[in-house]
Amino acid sequence: MNILFIGDIFASAGRNAVAGHLQEIISSRHIDLAVANAENAAGGFGLTPLVTEELLSMGLDVLTSGNHIWDKRELMDYLPRQERLLRPANYSSDLPGRGVYVTKARNGVLCAIINLQGRTHMPITNCPFREADRILSELDPDVKIRFVDFHAEATSEKMALGWYLDGRVTALVGTHTHIATSDTRVLPGGTAYQTDAGMTGSYDSVIGVEKPAVLRRFLTALPVRMEPAKGSVELHAVIVEADEQTGRAVSLSRLTVCQDGTIWESSRP
Repeated sequence: MNILFIGDIFASAGRNAVAGHLQEIISSRHIDLAVANAENAAGGFGLTPLVTEELLSMGLDVLTSGNHIWDKRELMDYLPRQERLLRPANYSSDLPGRGVYVTKARNGVLCAIINLQGRTHMPITNCPFREADRILSELDPDVKIRFVDFHAEATSEKMALGWYLDGRVTALVGTHTHIATSDTRVLPGGTAYQTDAGMTGSYDSVIGVEKPAVLRRFLTALPVRMEPAKGSVELHAVIVEADEQTGRAVSLSRLTVCQDGTIWESSRP
Protein backbone atom coordinates (compact mmCIF):
# COMPACT_ATOMS: atom_id res chain seq x y z
CA MET A 1 0.00 0.00 0.00
CA ASN A 2 1.01 3.63 -0.50
CA ILE A 3 0.86 6.41 2.10
CA LEU A 4 1.15 10.07 1.08
CA PHE A 5 2.39 12.57 3.65
CA ILE A 6 2.38 16.28 2.75
CA GLY A 7 4.77 18.56 4.63
CA ASP A 8 3.63 21.64 6.58
CA ILE A 9 0.82 23.34 4.64
CA PHE A 10 1.49 27.07 5.00
CA ALA A 11 -1.32 29.61 4.55
CA SER A 12 -3.52 29.98 1.46
CA ALA A 13 -0.61 29.36 -0.92
CA GLY A 14 -0.12 25.90 0.58
CA ARG A 15 -3.83 25.15 0.67
CA ASN A 16 -4.18 26.10 -2.99
CA ALA A 17 -1.29 23.80 -3.90
CA VAL A 18 -2.99 20.91 -2.14
CA ALA A 19 -6.31 21.71 -3.82
CA GLY A 20 -4.64 21.83 -7.22
CA HIS A 21 -2.55 18.66 -7.01
CA LEU A 22 -3.84 16.27 -4.34
CA GLN A 23 -6.37 14.31 -6.38
CA GLU A 24 -3.94 13.84 -9.28
CA ILE A 25 -1.27 12.54 -6.87
CA ILE A 26 -3.74 10.17 -5.22
CA SER A 27 -4.79 8.82 -8.60
CA SER A 28 -1.42 8.58 -10.34
CA ARG A 29 0.52 7.26 -7.30
CA HIS A 30 -2.26 4.88 -6.18
CA ILE A 31 -2.43 6.43 -2.72
CA ASP A 32 -4.32 4.46 -0.08
CA LEU A 33 -3.95 6.98 2.77
CA ALA A 34 -3.33 10.74 2.53
CA VAL A 35 -2.00 12.63 5.57
CA ALA A 36 -0.75 16.21 5.91
CA ASN A 37 0.64 18.49 8.61
CA ALA A 38 -1.67 21.51 8.71
CA GLU A 39 -0.73 23.44 11.86
CA ASN A 40 0.07 26.60 9.84
CA ALA A 41 -2.66 26.31 7.22
CA ALA A 42 -4.72 29.26 8.48
CA GLY A 43 -2.86 32.44 7.57
CA GLY A 44 0.49 30.82 8.33
CA PHE A 45 -0.16 30.59 12.06
CA GLY A 46 -2.52 27.98 13.47
CA LEU A 47 -5.61 26.30 12.16
CA THR A 48 -9.35 27.00 12.25
CA PRO A 49 -12.36 24.67 12.06
CA LEU A 50 -13.26 26.10 8.65
CA VAL A 51 -9.79 25.51 7.21
CA THR A 52 -9.69 22.02 8.72
CA GLU A 53 -12.94 21.07 7.02
CA GLU A 54 -11.73 22.62 3.75
CA LEU A 55 -8.58 20.47 3.78
CA LEU A 56 -10.43 17.28 4.68
CA SER A 57 -12.92 17.93 1.87
CA MET A 58 -10.02 18.01 -0.61
CA GLY A 59 -9.36 14.32 0.07
CA LEU A 60 -6.91 14.34 2.97
CA ASP A 61 -7.75 11.54 5.39
CA VAL A 62 -5.95 12.81 8.50
CA LEU A 63 -4.34 16.10 9.55
CA THR A 64 -1.42 16.30 11.98
CA SER A 65 -0.08 19.41 13.70
CA GLY A 66 2.44 20.74 16.22
CA ASN A 67 3.04 23.61 18.60
CA HIS A 68 0.95 26.08 16.54
CA ILE A 69 -2.20 23.97 16.95
CA TRP A 70 -3.07 26.20 19.92
CA ASP A 71 -2.77 29.53 18.07
CA LYS A 72 -6.48 29.92 17.22
CA ARG A 73 -8.76 29.97 20.23
CA GLU A 74 -11.77 28.73 18.27
CA LEU A 75 -10.04 25.39 17.71
CA MET A 76 -10.14 24.43 21.40
CA ASP A 77 -13.82 23.44 21.35
CA TYR A 78 -13.50 21.90 17.89
CA LEU A 79 -10.56 19.55 18.56
CA PRO A 80 -12.53 17.01 20.65
CA ARG A 81 -15.19 16.81 17.91
CA GLN A 82 -12.91 16.27 14.91
CA GLU A 83 -11.03 13.03 15.45
CA ARG A 84 -9.26 13.32 12.07
CA LEU A 85 -7.34 16.39 13.31
CA LEU A 86 -4.51 15.43 15.65
CA ARG A 87 -2.45 17.41 18.12
CA PRO A 88 0.84 16.05 19.49
CA ALA A 89 0.09 13.14 21.81
CA ASN A 90 2.75 14.14 24.34
CA TYR A 91 0.97 17.33 25.40
CA SER A 92 -0.89 17.02 28.69
CA SER A 93 -3.93 14.76 28.63
CA ASP A 94 -5.85 17.66 30.21
CA LEU A 95 -5.76 19.49 26.86
CA PRO A 96 -8.44 18.89 24.22
CA GLY A 97 -7.91 16.61 21.25
CA ARG A 98 -5.97 13.42 20.65
CA GLY A 99 -2.61 12.40 19.25
CA VAL A 100 -3.51 9.05 17.67
CA TYR A 101 -6.09 8.12 15.07
CA VAL A 102 -6.81 4.63 13.74
CA THR A 103 -8.64 4.42 10.43
CA LYS A 104 -9.20 2.16 7.46
CA ALA A 105 -7.27 3.19 4.36
CA ARG A 106 -8.81 3.12 0.90
CA ASN A 107 -7.64 -0.49 0.48
CA GLY A 108 -9.34 -1.53 3.72
CA VAL A 109 -6.14 -1.85 5.77
CA LEU A 110 -6.18 -0.52 9.34
CA CYS A 111 -3.66 2.29 9.90
CA ALA A 112 -2.59 4.25 12.97
CA ILE A 113 -1.45 7.85 12.55
CA ILE A 114 0.58 9.14 15.51
CA ASN A 115 1.50 12.78 16.15
CA LEU A 116 4.40 13.57 18.51
CA GLN A 117 6.38 16.72 19.30
CA GLY A 118 10.04 17.21 20.19
CA ARG A 119 11.32 18.97 23.32
CA THR A 120 14.58 20.56 22.12
CA HIS A 121 13.98 24.33 21.58
CA MET A 122 10.24 23.60 21.74
CA PRO A 123 7.46 24.10 24.34
CA ILE A 124 7.60 21.86 27.39
CA THR A 125 5.81 18.56 26.80
CA ASN A 126 5.99 15.00 28.04
CA CYS A 127 8.78 12.78 26.70
CA PRO A 128 8.01 11.81 23.07
CA PHE A 129 10.08 8.61 23.38
CA ARG A 130 8.13 7.30 26.36
CA GLU A 131 4.84 8.53 24.90
CA ALA A 132 5.59 6.56 21.74
CA ASP A 133 6.25 3.48 23.88
CA ARG A 134 2.90 3.93 25.61
CA ILE A 135 0.95 4.44 22.39
CA LEU A 136 2.50 1.44 20.67
CA SER A 137 1.92 -0.80 23.67
CA GLU A 138 -1.79 0.09 23.63
CA LEU A 139 -2.33 -0.30 19.88
CA ASP A 140 -4.20 -3.34 18.63
CA PRO A 141 -1.53 -5.74 17.27
CA ASP A 142 -3.65 -6.14 14.13
CA VAL A 143 -2.86 -2.51 13.25
CA LYS A 144 0.39 -3.14 11.39
CA ILE A 145 0.65 0.18 9.52
CA ARG A 146 1.85 2.89 11.90
CA PHE A 147 2.81 6.34 10.62
CA VAL A 148 4.47 8.94 12.89
CA ASP A 149 4.67 12.69 12.26
CA PHE A 150 7.40 13.93 14.62
CA HIS A 151 7.13 17.70 14.88
CA ALA A 152 10.52 18.82 16.18
CA GLU A 153 13.25 21.42 15.80
CA ALA A 154 16.44 19.43 16.33
CA THR A 155 17.56 17.02 13.64
CA SER A 156 19.36 14.95 16.27
CA GLU A 157 16.14 14.46 18.24
CA LYS A 158 14.29 13.42 15.10
CA MET A 159 17.00 10.97 14.10
CA ALA A 160 17.17 9.56 17.62
CA LEU A 161 13.43 8.85 17.68
CA GLY A 162 13.67 7.33 14.19
CA TRP A 163 16.27 4.84 15.41
CA TYR A 164 14.39 4.28 18.66
CA LEU A 165 11.22 3.29 16.78
CA ASP A 166 12.93 1.42 13.92
CA GLY A 167 11.08 -1.83 13.36
CA ARG A 168 8.14 -0.74 15.51
CA VAL A 169 6.53 1.79 13.14
CA THR A 170 6.12 1.83 9.37
CA ALA A 171 7.40 5.38 8.96
CA LEU A 172 8.62 8.36 10.94
CA VAL A 173 8.75 11.65 9.05
CA GLY A 174 9.71 14.97 10.64
CA THR A 175 7.99 18.34 10.31
CA HIS A 176 8.35 21.87 11.75
CA THR A 177 11.49 23.35 10.13
CA HIS A 178 9.82 23.80 6.68
CA ILE A 179 13.07 22.75 5.00
CA ALA A 180 13.05 19.37 3.25
CA THR A 181 16.00 17.11 4.00
CA SER A 182 17.65 14.65 1.61
CA ASP A 183 18.17 11.77 4.05
CA THR A 184 15.26 9.73 2.67
CA ARG A 185 15.80 6.05 3.53
CA VAL A 186 14.39 2.88 5.03
CA LEU A 187 16.12 1.98 8.28
CA PRO A 188 17.33 -1.61 8.85
CA GLY A 189 14.29 -2.59 10.90
CA GLY A 190 11.90 -1.53 8.15
CA THR A 191 10.96 2.01 9.22
CA ALA A 192 10.87 4.66 6.47
CA TYR A 193 12.61 7.81 7.70
CA GLN A 194 13.15 11.42 6.63
CA THR A 195 14.22 14.16 9.03
CA ASP A 196 11.87 16.76 7.53
CA ALA A 197 9.26 16.57 4.78
CA GLY A 198 9.58 20.26 3.95
CA MET A 199 6.89 22.88 3.45
CA THR A 200 3.94 23.19 1.09
CA GLY A 201 3.75 26.90 0.39
CA SER A 202 5.71 29.83 -1.03
CA TYR A 203 9.44 29.30 -1.58
CA ASP A 204 9.96 32.96 -2.51
CA SER A 205 10.06 33.52 1.24
CA VAL A 206 11.77 32.71 4.52
CA ILE A 207 10.06 29.45 5.54
CA GLY A 208 6.77 30.75 4.14
CA VAL A 209 6.90 34.35 5.38
CA GLU A 210 7.50 37.50 3.30
CA LYS A 211 11.26 38.17 3.22
CA PRO A 212 11.40 41.91 4.17
CA ALA A 213 9.71 41.42 7.55
CA VAL A 214 11.99 38.52 8.49
CA LEU A 215 15.09 40.45 7.41
CA ARG A 216 14.03 43.45 9.51
CA ARG A 217 13.62 41.18 12.50
CA PHE A 218 17.11 39.75 12.11
CA LEU A 219 18.69 43.15 11.47
CA THR A 220 16.96 45.05 14.29
CA ALA A 221 15.88 42.36 16.79
CA LEU A 222 12.54 44.19 16.98
CA PRO A 223 9.14 42.48 16.69
CA VAL A 224 7.58 42.69 13.23
CA ARG A 225 4.27 41.70 11.65
CA MET A 226 4.86 38.59 9.58
CA GLU A 227 2.73 38.00 6.49
CA PRO A 228 2.56 34.80 4.45
CA ALA A 229 4.31 34.95 1.08
CA LYS A 230 2.56 33.89 -2.11
CA GLY A 231 5.11 33.43 -4.90
CA SER A 232 6.93 30.35 -6.22
CA VAL A 233 4.64 27.81 -4.55
CA GLU A 234 5.74 24.19 -4.17
CA LEU A 235 4.13 21.10 -2.67
CA HIS A 236 6.57 18.90 -0.74
CA ALA A 237 5.64 15.38 0.29
CA VAL A 238 6.83 11.84 0.79
CA ILE A 239 5.26 8.58 -0.36
CA VAL A 240 5.75 5.47 1.76
CA GLU A 241 5.30 2.09 0.08
CA ALA A 242 4.50 -0.41 2.82
CA ASP A 243 3.83 -4.11 3.21
CA GLU A 244 0.42 -4.21 4.88
CA GLN A 245 1.02 -7.75 6.18
CA THR A 246 4.16 -6.91 8.16
CA GLY A 247 3.90 -3.13 8.57
CA ARG A 248 7.43 -2.73 7.21
CA ALA A 249 8.25 -0.01 4.70
CA VAL A 250 9.35 -1.20 1.26
CA SER A 251 10.49 2.20 -0.06
CA LEU A 252 10.28 5.92 0.60
CA SER A 253 10.05 8.56 -2.14
CA ARG A 254 10.39 12.33 -1.96
CA LEU A 255 7.87 14.19 -4.12
CA THR A 256 7.96 17.87 -5.10
CA VAL A 257 5.37 19.56 -7.29
CA CYS A 258 6.43 23.00 -8.51
CA GLN A 259 4.14 25.91 -9.36
CA ASP A 260 4.47 25.24 -13.10
CA GLY A 261 3.44 21.62 -12.60
CA THR A 262 6.95 20.19 -12.82
CA ILE A 263 7.25 17.08 -10.63
CA TRP A 264 10.49 15.93 -9.00
CA GLU A 265 10.63 12.50 -7.40
CA SER A 266 13.40 10.41 -5.87
CA SER A 267 13.07 7.02 -4.25
CA ARG A 268 15.09 4.99 -1.73
CA PRO A 269 14.49 1.32 -0.89
